[in-house]
Formats: sequence, C-alpha cells, structure tokens
Amino acid sequence: MSREQLAVERARRAFSTGRSKPLAYRIRQLNNLRRFLVERQSEIAEAAKKDLNRSEVGIQLFETLGLESEIQLVIKNLKKWAAPRAVEKNLVTLSDTLYIQPEPLGVVLVIGAWNYPWAVTLFPLIGAIAAGNAAVVKPSEVCVHTSKVMEELLNAYLDKELYPVVTGGVQETQELLKQRFDHIVYTGNSMVGRIVMEAAAKHLTPVTLELGGKSPCYIDKDCDIPLACRRVTWGKFTNCGQTCIAPDYVLCEASIQDRVIDEMKKCIKEFYTDDPKSFLDYGRIINERHFRRILAMTEDSTVAVGGESDHTECYIAPTILRDVKAGSKVMQEEIFGPLLPIVPVSGLEGAIDFINQGEKSLVIYVFSTDKKLINRLIEETSSGAVLANDCLVHYSVSSLPFGGVGNSGMGCYHGKFSFDQLSHLRSCMVRPLKNEGMNSMRYPPHTPGKLGWARFFLVQAPDLALMGRVGALAVLVAVLHIQPHLYSGCRMYRRAVPRMPFGSQQLIGGTSYGRVLPQYFALPLHWETAEW
Repeated sequence: MSREQLAVERARRAFSTGRSKPLAYRIRQLNNLRRFLVERQSEIAEAAKKDLNRSEVGIQLFETLGLESEIQLVIKNLKKWAAPRAVEKNLVTLSDTLYIQPEPLGVVLVIGAWNYPWAVTLFPLIGAIAAGNAAVVKPSEVCVHTSKVMEELLNAYLDKELYPVVTGGVQETQELLKQRFDHIVYTGNSMVGRIVMEAAAKHLTPVTLELGGKSPCYIDKDCDIPLACRRVTWGKFTNCGQTCIAPDYVLCEASIQDRVIDEMKKCIKEFYTDDPKSFLDYGRIINERHFRRILAMTEDSTVAVGGESDHTECYIAPTILRDVKAGSKVMQEEIFGPLLPIVPVSGLEGAIDFINQGEKSLVIYVFSTDKKLINRLIEETSSGAVLANDCLVHYSVSSLPFGGVGNSGMGCYHGKFSFDQLSHLRSCMVRPLKNEGMNSMRYPPHTPGKLGWARFFLVQAPDLALMGRVGALAVLVAVLHIQPHLYSGCRMYRRAVPRMPFGSQQLIGGTSYGRVLPQYFALPLHWETAEW
C-alpha cells in the first residue's frame, strides 16, 4: 500500500468511527487550527519568505488573518448551520414534518496552490472540518518550504488520522487521485483541473474547481481615473501579480490610455519606490520556469512602464504594456505575473464584446460612477464574480460565495458556502401513519375524479405561505384599528372600578374587563399606579 493510499484509508477508518461528527469535536479542531496559525506565525512567515519573498506582515495581511476570521465566523455560526432546516409545506404535506439535515460527505481531498499556499489550502479545510468530514490535505510542491512546514507542524495541532497532510509532486498527486474520495477541492489552472475532474469521474466524486482565468478590468473614461488606477495597480502587482483574481488586463478608451499609464506609473513608484527589486513588499516569481514563461509574453508588445528583470532572483519589475491587441502573446493565457496589458476599446459596448469573446473569468472588474453602466456590464457578461470600483477585496467577504463558472471553475466556498458545499443536504420527510383518506387519490383505480383532486392539491392549491402572511397582516391591521377604543375603555373602566378583581365581566361604559385585559398587558405601567 502506497503512502498516499495509506493516508486515505486511515482517514476513512477514522471517519467511520463517527468522532468527526459531534459539533464540540469540530469546534475543538477549528480552535486548534486557529491556535496553530497564531503560535506558529514565525515558521509560517519564514517559509513564505523563502518561497515567495513575502514579508511577515504581508503573509498575515493576505493569508493568515483571513483564515483566523473565517474560523471565528464558522465557530460562531456552526450550531445554526448544522441544525435541521425547515422547508415550506403545501396542502398535501401540511401534517408532515419536512426539513433538510446537513450531514458530512465523508473524506475530502484538498489540493492547494502555491501562490497563496496557506489561504487556498486551509480555507477549504476549515469548511471540511466544519461540515464534519475527514480531509486529506495536499499542499503544492512548488512552495517547498511552506509544504514542509504544513506537513511537520499542522498534524501537531489537528487529528493526524482525520486530517493527514500528504506532500510530494506530480507522482504523489496522481496516486492520490486514484483513490476514492467523497469530494475533491482543487485550486490551480484549468489544464490540471481537467485531469482532476477526469480522475474524480471514475468514482463519481463531485469536485470544486477554482481555476482562475483572464479577469478583465474596464475603466470608464468619466470615473475618478487616479483613484481607479491606484486600486488597479495595487490589485495587479500584489504578490508580484501571482493572484488568481488579479486584473489580468485593462480595457479603456484610447483617449485615456496615456493618462491611465501615467497614473499607474505614479502608483508603482508610491507603492514600491524607484527600486521595486530592493523593496521589502515586492515579491518574486515562484520559479525559473514561470519566470521564462512570463517574459516570453512581452515579445510582441510595447512596454510603457517597467520591463526590467533578473533571472538570478526570478525578479520581474511591475510592467505595463500599451496598445495590446487581442492576438498578442500576452492575451492568449492567464498571465499570473506582474504584466498589465492595456487594450484600447471603443467604449463600454466594445469592452463587453471583447470580454464575451473569451472564456468566462473568475471575476470582472469595472471602475465607473455610472450605476447604469455597471448594471449593464453585469447583465451582459458572465463571470464568477463582479467587483465595481475596487480589486481583490470581494475574496475577503465571507457572506459572498467565491468560485468560478465555465472555464474559471465550478462550485464555491467561503463561510456558510463552504459548509454547504462540503455537506450532503439530506431531504427528510416524516409522515404520520394515519390520515389515509388524503392518500386515496393516488391508489388504483385511477379515475378522472381522483385526477381532479390531485390537480387541486398539487397545482391549484392556494399558497399557504402567502396566506399566512396576509392573515398576519390582517390581524395587525385589526389590532391597530381597535386599539384606540380599547385604550378609551380602559381609561373609563379605571376611573369607575380601580380595584376590580381580574376576570370580572361587569360592563362599565359598554366595555367588559375581559375585553380590556389584553390592552392592560400591552401597557408598561402598573395598573394601580399608572398615570392615564
């Protein structure tokens, strides 16, 4: 039995004991994971520095802080998320108990990526633990040092049988994919995504794929261009452009291209100084293969800003390309590096046409103060998400699902969406063993009369939920209508008989005590000392 197969078998045996299902156990594991992120911050930061030249503050800001927040959110809401969920009834099911019961899927495989190795690996793990699953964690082998820290330290905090960490390269990943899982979460490129999906299909295993793509960014000529360029520059060159939701290219009218370039040049200098190479918060390309791939993309384009590189450090300066055409090399695949092509278009209509000619992206960015323009872009395009007037920050909002569509992926996670994605939402219906008269219309012989009753109950029956809301509204209106009369009667009654025992039905001024009593309970003051 291979190391990978052994890890999966142990995880499945541990899951079969049922120890991952109690909420108290899930919360304890989540607290242990949070403790790991806090107590091992120095080891996490040191590994990130070696792999991506990321600073200690940067690793907290863009990865571990969000993970701590996610754990806190999950622990706070887990009891509510895991509880049975009532559903709407109709006339046929009026006497039945109907609900949805979330239950664990089983053993989940989480395959992480190298660009944000902690965030993209542990976010799905948090969801898997919260849903009561076992999970096999496979960090990216490209981040050698981070992968080692994850393997050596994570299992010191979590149940190592339920949540094993398996390291290795392509061969080890292929061996893992031969095993049967109950769900697979993969973050990476679409080529490997297809391989993962093909392997999962052999076991009918559902998948969540976060695949990225070329995320466009449209800048309206009438918006606050300096502010828009500031936010785009930050979103693009964070982590040296190695972010799956980074703006891949900019679309704008030719009349503002020079101004956009000038503003972004100022922002690059502000963020990374005149010498980004020596600046602490500017990263490096992950390895030499990606370094060469990114540089090759600039061969047929005009460099407007940057362009410097150093292969000994895998360093590429923040670079802006101007007058880029759809057929240019840089437009043929996701860049995943510090190159920002600017593609001139005729306006919003030209931008929408350009976007729709390509594959669906993980996100579309638009900068404009015109709400109609923003709404039109949303309505006439498709993507995993849309973010107007900022970059990247939608990833940090746990109340929004994070995921792609089409070529950019399938499924989603974050917050409750992670819990639901990695749970089986089981339909439960409990019927009383009586009321057989209602069921007679379904039994043979099938007659037109029975069909008529079935049509009434299933098609023509009134909306019970709507009737309930209308009824509640009617009661409220009635109460508001009679309240002045009750209050008047209460005043008259108090003057006449201030100490009459409760429950008396004597009429005073046409109002009985029993009718006034509900109004008394609606008042905050004591009956005998109130000032009316």
